[in-house]
Amino acid sequence: MYDIRVGEKRIKPTKVVCVGRNYLEHIQELNNAIPQQMVLFNKPVTAISNQLKAGLDEPNHYEAEICFVVKKGEFHAVGVGLDLTKRRLQSQLKEKGLPWERAKAFDGSAVLSRFVPLKGVNIDELQLELLINCVRVQYGEVKQMIYPPHTILDEIKSFSTLCDGDVVMTGTPKGVGEVHHGDVFLARLKVGDFTLVEVEWAVD
Repeated sequence: MYDIRVGEKRIKPTKVVCVGRNYLEHIQELNNAIPQQMVLFNKPVTAISNQLKAGLDEPNHYEAEICFVVKKGEFHAVGVGLDLTKRRLQSQLKEKGLPWERAKAFDGSAVLSRFVPLKGVNIDELQLELLINCVRVQYGEVKQMIYPPHTILDEIKSFSTLCDGDVVMTGTPKGVGEVHHGDVFLARLKVGDFTLVEVEWAVD
């Protein structure tokens, strides 16, 4: 439980480190300010899941992201994930100047695919797309990021130790929205026309 699949192995991270506001158009769609420095927050290992849920007390919002697994302090494998957010609660917390954990770090809020080793993969060419019920709702590329993956890695390591198996979620492009019961999500991670990872989640 609370583990991830990297290649053919099952690995248990100690944490998930997330980047917020890393795509300009996503910042604009939520009417947020462009940050002066990288926005980082953690999710606990109990947030990791392979099941997608719509939310009970309020709707969960999806945010598709390119994700990496760390080994020996470097990015070792790549996959795709959904950073689930209780948007209404997040807005209330931000208005009060309070931390986001209640809206971002709840159980099941990091829905992750399997991960594939990065050997032979050009990180700078990675592309992400998310389809809901066969309609593409999100698309993003590493080249669109304000902070590219290696800059993210260096920033995290400047103040926090990344253990083997830890996951880094690199931010979401525009097109976020609510998760609804009965929806079918299909996420793809690609390099050019080649698909590295494809995963489908049916919403509980």
